[in-house]
Amino acid sequence: MQPAPFPLPRVTRRLMAALAAAVLSSCASAPSSSPATPDMRPAPTLKSPALAGADEAARRQAFARWLADFRGTARASGISEATLRSALDNAQYLPDILPLDRAQPEFTRTVWDYLDNAVSPQRIATGQEKLQEVRREADAAAARYGVPANVIVAIWGMESNYGSNYGNTPTVGALATLGFDGRREEWARGELLAALKIIDKGDIDSAHMIGSWAGAMGQTQFMPSNFLAYAVDADGDGRRDIWGSMADVTASTANFLARSGWQAGKPWGTEVQLPAGFDFGRADPSARQPAAQWAAEGVRSTDGQPLPELQDSSILLPAGARGPAFLIGANFRAILRYNNSTSYALAVGLLSQRLAGGPGVQSPWPRDLRALTRSEMTELQTALNQRGFASGTPDGVMGPATRAGLRDYQRSVGLPADGYPTAAVLQRLREPR
Repeated sequence: MQPAPFPLPRVTRRLMAALAAAVLSSCASAPSSSPATPDMRPAPTLKSPALAGADEAARRQAFARWLADFRGTARASGISEATLRSALDNAQYLPDILPLDRAQPEFTRTVWDYLDNAVSPQRIATGQEKLQEVRREADAAAARYGVPANVIVAIWGMESNYGSNYGNTPTVGALATLGFDGRREEWARGELLAALKIIDKGDIDSAHMIGSWAGAMGQTQFMPSNFLAYAVDADGDGRRDIWGSMADVTASTANFLARSGWQAGKPWGTEVQLPAGFDFGRADPSARQPAAQWAAEGVRSTDGQPLPELQDSSILLPAGARGPAFLIGANFRAILRYNNSTSYALAVGLLSQRLAGGPGVQSPWPRDLRALTRSEMTELQTALNQRGFASGTPDGVMGPATRAGLRDYQRSVGLPADGYPTAAVLQRLREPR
């Protein structure tokens, strides 16, 4: 028998026996006209309402069995029977979140498109108002953890638009569905167990534990495991409430950053101008040195002030050699621990800067460039590998290996080695050697 063209998800394998039994029972007098598929490819879509109903019934039965198995694991981990009943008896299978979890969008955004939305005039104006509204709580968190109030509020703005939209999906149902689906079962089971521990401790009940489809909760979107590690009861009511208590929201967010390496009294970074002849290949997170050394090499702040005293700093070129340059330090990396996206961390830094009355980006973005699509990025990675410039497994995602391979190729053809993928570079790689 030929192998399947792609591995079946675990949930598919779990459902096969239950689905077969349900289909047979609903069609005892009229066997299906579709033959079995010996190569295990998905069978044709079931058109009969009876068959469709059997499919759904089988899926929900399988989900109930998964929950029963997980209940045993949670019980063995010390979760109380009261919590098991309140959280799992009413847990619902949420199939609508599965396409979101599997989505790999073809079209990507440039960093300037992202920042236009993330650090919009409206978000800045609202953030300045919100900063004053929560000034007491944010200042208390800043004093306790060394993270400035404007940085805390910037993350609040990025994660839930200042509390106006932090999701309405039941966290237990979302994580149970993701665990049952099987694509990330081990991770989802761990987060679901953490969610039950939060309920068991009394921080929140299952009915009010809501957030995003992916399980992130509250006004600054903590995953349950991060909640257990970093959430703080700052208002002293005995509960860590990142849904309704701004004292807890701000303190928990600041604690997360402080425990992630935030250095009190230091900025996240600053926009800089690079000297003529700068080796763009050195604009990389691995190339770290004191800001004083960058200054000695001719790197200057755009505002004319001395570079901040950052001992372990690097140069960031989020749009390549033609775009703005930034000197970033440990606090930028702490923001990355909150969300491992350079665009996100830059947005938090710039939004916090604007909330405090500082400037936006001074140098122009290369807005004539477009982002490569996911398929184009895969093509670029494949072409680099074929030419001997190792860029990792072609997956359409720009990571360190692809950036290193692209830089090596750019050097080989006399281009600025900034590691930034453009349509022009891709076109050059398409040309015969």
